[in-house]
Amino acid sequence: MHILQAQTRRIDDGEDAVDLGQSAGDIVILTAADTEISGFAAARAQLGDDFPSLRIANIMALSHPYSIDLYAENTLCHAKLIVVRLLGGRGYWPYGLERLSELANANGTKLIVVPGDANWDVDLENVTNTGLEPAQTFWRYCLEGGADNLRNALLHLAGLIGIKVDVDPPRILPKAGLYWPKISQPKREDIEQQWCGNELAAIVFYRSTVQANAIAPIDALIEALVAEGVNALPIYVSSLKDPESVAFLHSVLGEQNPSVVLNGTAFAVSKAGVRHSQTPLDTYARAVLQFVMSGTSQEGWRDSDRGLSVKDLTMHVVLPEIDGRILSQVISFKEQGTFDALSECTPVRFVPLQNRVERLAQQATKLARLGSIEPSAKKIGVILSNYPNKDGRLANGVGLDTPASAIAVMQAMGEAGYDVSGMPENDKALMDLLMAGPTNAFDRERLLLAKQTLSKIEYTKYFSELPKNLQEKIYERWGAIEDDPMCLNGAFRLPVHRFGNVVIAIQPARGYNIDPKETYHDPALVPPHNYLAFYMWMRHEFGANALIHLGKHGNLEWLPGKALALSEECWPDAILGDLPLVYPFIINDPGEGSQAKRRNSAVIIDHLMPAMTRAESYGPLSEIEALIDEYFLAQGVDSRRVKALEKRIFEAIERHHLEEELGLSGPSFDRQDALLKLDGYICELKEAQIRDGLHTFGSSPFTVQRIDTLVALCRIPGIDRQSFHRAIASDMSFTDFDPLDCDLSQEWSGNKPNPLQKVSDDVWRTNGDTVERIELYAKALVAGAMECPAGHEQTQKALVHIQTSIAPMLDESGANEIKSCLDGLNGTFVEPGPSGAPTRGRLDCLPTGRNFYSVDVRAVPTPTAWDLGRRSADLVADRYFEEEGEWPSAIALTAWGTSNMRTGGDDIAQAMALIGVRPVWEQMSGRVTGFEIMTLSELKRPRIDVTLRISGFFRDAFPHQIDLFDSAVRAIGALDEAADANPIAAKMKAEAVELIKQGFGQQDADKRAGFRIFGSMPGAYGAGLQTLIDEGIWDQRSDFADSFLTWGSYAYGGGTEGDGARDLLETRLEQTKIVLQNQDNREHDILDSDDYYQFQGGLTAAVATLSGVEPKVYHGDHSRPETPKIRSLEEELARVVRSRAVNPKWIAGMMRHGYKGAFEMAATLDYLFAYAATTRAVKSYQFDMLHEAYFEDDAVRDFIETHNPAALKEMADRFLEAIDRGLWQPRRNSIFADLQDLKKETV
Repeated sequence: MHILQAQTRRIDDGEDAVDLGQSAGDIVILTAADTEISGFAAARAQLGDDFPSLRIANIMALSHPYSIDLYAENTLCHAKLIVVRLLGGRGYWPYGLERLSELANANGTKLIVVPGDANWDVDLENVTNTGLEPAQTFWRYCLEGGADNLRNALLHLAGLIGIKVDVDPPRILPKAGLYWPKISQPKREDIEQQWCGNELAAIVFYRSTVQANAIAPIDALIEALVAEGVNALPIYVSSLKDPESVAFLHSVLGEQNPSVVLNGTAFAVSKAGVRHSQTPLDTYARAVLQFVMSGTSQEGWRDSDRGLSVKDLTMHVVLPEIDGRILSQVISFKEQGTFDALSECTPVRFVPLQNRVERLAQQATKLARLGSIEPSAKKIGVILSNYPNKDGRLANGVGLDTPASAIAVMQAMGEAGYDVSGMPENDKALMDLLMAGPTNAFDRERLLLAKQTLSKIEYTKYFSELPKNLQEKIYERWGAIEDDPMCLNGAFRLPVHRFGNVVIAIQPARGYNIDPKETYHDPALVPPHNYLAFYMWMRHEFGANALIHLGKHGNLEWLPGKALALSEECWPDAILGDLPLVYPFIINDPGEGSQAKRRNSAVIIDHLMPAMTRAESYGPLSEIEALIDEYFLAQGVDSRRVKALEKRIFEAIERHHLEEELGLSGPSFDRQDALLKLDGYICELKEAQIRDGLHTFGSSPFTVQRIDTLVALCRIPGIDRQSFHRAIASDMSFTDFDPLDCDLSQEWSGNKPNPLQKVSDDVWRTNGDTVERIELYAKALVAGAMECPAGHEQTQKALVHIQTSIAPMLDESGANEIKSCLDGLNGTFVEPGPSGAPTRGRLDCLPTGRNFYSVDVRAVPTPTAWDLGRRSADLVADRYFEEEGEWPSAIALTAWGTSNMRTGGDDIAQAMALIGVRPVWEQMSGRVTGFEIMTLSELKRPRIDVTLRISGFFRDAFPHQIDLFDSAVRAIGALDEAADANPIAAKMKAEAVELIKQGFGQQDADKRAGFRIFGSMPGAYGAGLQTLIDEGIWDQRSDFADSFLTWGSYAYGGGTEGDGARDLLETRLEQTKIVLQNQDNREHDILDSDDYYQFQGGLTAAVATLSGVEPKVYHGDHSRPETPKIRSLEEELARVVRSRAVNPKWIAGMMRHGYKGAFEMAATLDYLFAYAATTRAVKSYQFDMLHEAYFEDDAVRDFIETHNPAALKEMADRFLEAIDRGLWQPRRNSIFADLQDLKKETV
């Protein structure tokens, strides 16, 4: 074994090394622009046989180091002059520039390296050896473009190698201009003569498209718009950042006032993370559709589940979203042309795909006409999601009072002139109406009451218009139309209710509820007939002009198909068609919102999270807290009273089952230490952040909810902003005390300033008491109930910032949400903004009501995420060592796209730290370009084998990070280190040997042994447990393991795109010691979402089933980035149950929200049950606690029965199921009978 030094490695995306097969040439040009390749090849053809030999290649084909070496040996080493047009700076092609410099030095070859864009890069001057003037002259030829300039560029290069030529200087061409097919340099009046419609669509695209005569896709788009009756105004620009191009755009569009803008340029004008300012495209207040002219072939796109390359994803999707553009269609592809013998390259052709061009034109037309249709005539569908498919869980929307929000939206529409006649008066009336009609419960009597139907005859007509492949899949899976449970008496009975020109509808179920035992194992289940009928009715019978999907999230964007750049055979495209979609979505979930943006062309209207508050103390916790205070005050004063109080405290601990949560088992524990631990635990529960009610779309929090939310928003520091609480502590002269990170049970030894004494009469004894006083004081300052003392400069500065910045942003959010929703329905541009968890320091996400965007995936993980991930990785390893006396050898970690978008890659950073590598960033851009292997001496522990279970959206959004981690794992696996220090390498070598014995070749064996990233099959999403839980179709825990493995055993990384590899995942999980799930904010918890139990519970069940041993199940709390914490799942569940689920403060907040409040209580019970079924982390008494809080409190039970009787029945069923399955042994025998009686009463 040798001592390893820190090593920097590149990211391997699995692309094979290629030999371009070019012979040597005098001049070699490397460029990433296919338009330049075509242009230079055409220019060379005009220069005759005497011109020096020329070779042209696409630098993108030379990404692999071995490809560069081959090309250098076969082609470059004989060249007299090498010219490179490089996009992205030195960091984008470091090895290539290194090899070229070596060749130039060794052979005397002339070398020119210039930027591939319009911004001169001083850093490249050091690579060029011809001098600055020749390089800049060539660069200017390329910038100006066109046939003459490219021909003169070649002559200029010939002159540099000693050929006598006559060369004209670069000819300046217009940076921007108008275009029309078969009209040379058209004027505005030339184009206007072609118009015959009412709406105007501006088409903006690159000048290089015209210069290289790659204009066929634009011609096809113009023709398609004309066919739709829309006037087209094509404008080419060199860049949206070029002043001349921008001025031209303004001069043209300022007079024409477009109805919609179609944009084919890449990247973004705006800067992420700051308040949006107008760009050249949105100045005219109309929606901007982003279309893509793909850099891949149509065949490659057809065969790809991803849809777009990593490069296209970044350039044409992620970055344009920062400008607020709506991703539409990929309309053309690069196809290989004829081989050019003179340059030994094959220029590409840009070939339009007609049905995608037409879909773009249809979408543009629909958007454009939203601005011209009078509101009173406009037809809008408001769609409410429903999952699980139960009547007690209608109108799902995370953090949202969806029924009340639907009423608020309709009221706003009515005020804006929409016809909403007959709409329900309030949310209860709405839900009573929905419950009385058709739902996904398929109640026959209620189905027959449907007022909106679609006849089988009409359905068959619309169905026949679907692609044949989709028709066949529907019939194959679901059979005849009349077999559908919602098709009765020759018509589909639709869950749709009409009010004037607006309908409110329940989104159909995906289909797992129709035949659950036969479908739960199918990740790519196609939707049933009734699903299609619903959207067919919306589009064709009702004639909707636009739809609103209200709240996170529906199921349309999760149907099978490509990740983005959908085809006509992708289900979301086939079902939604060209309908504009406006999508109110919670601000803290950029991942799932991005899914709707990218697969449904949705305009997101982000909304606030619920009001946030402190959990505080209640009931038994208050009782015990008072006893503890009394106990410590009595010490040294009255020993008999101390003993009596101690007895009472431990009786209360036992009575309320706190001994299990505190680890007080057996007679050997120290009672004094136990009391300190209990004291700290109660303080921690009191300070937990929970939601106070739900958000109603269009309303900002007010009164006490507003104050508490403002305090929550300023608790965590942000960029250039100190924590309010730390400012208070500093001004109070609390040295060496951090209110955000302290031992809450430790005795307080600091001073006790008067302002903090005034806010509470309670005992001030511990750090926890100090933290509580700081919280109360912060609330009083924000509310204006107390004044900031003179001299408290940090507190005053923070308070002014709250009053002048944070509070106004929070207050304007509600009105902004409604305005933006109406703007979206009008086809108006909706301002973009960043996304994230505001209470995690992301105040840049406010105000809401914006079309949120996510992160630049090229910079993930960020340095900030790496810092947190590294510290959290150490905490995980240390905790396991403390508990088990040895280091963990293998961990299974969940990585979600949403959380990594919110955090900049905490999970990936943590995984990298666990295996012992760190990211390498390009200094100027911050992009991740590779990784560095950390030495064992630096790690101070062995490397830990990490298996990632990625979500479907992570697969779609983070292909670069998949390749990054895969490359890192394989590099670690290739190290020569002891097995106990590097279990990754030991396992990979041993498993490769076994695979070779099974008949695999060495290369395939090594590849398979190195897989560490697994997820859903390409085009599918989810973890596969929800249907088992919702439909009750499981018998034992191994059923969850089997479903989890079926859904998630597809390998990714290093060029592998979802190969089935169940045996390999089973091997990984069988060896796993820890199951780890992170949570990055406290605006939700693990009993708020099915995702947590599906991934964490599914992994736990799979590991336990395969290994026969219960793994350690950890929960990483990353909600305070500076102070990550690792808890066991048991600890986290106990914390959530006590601080939120049974907390009267949370329950009272839910009781302000009628049906949806009861819904949230039912959901909490469901998710606790699911954790009990999949893990061993739920205790029987926790079911007792929920039963007592929801059913034994008459006021709460009456509330549920009044506002959501279906939820009451479903909760009773769930409690009974928990008893039947042995997950709950009620503390009273009568509870079982009471539940059965309740169930009968609610039938």
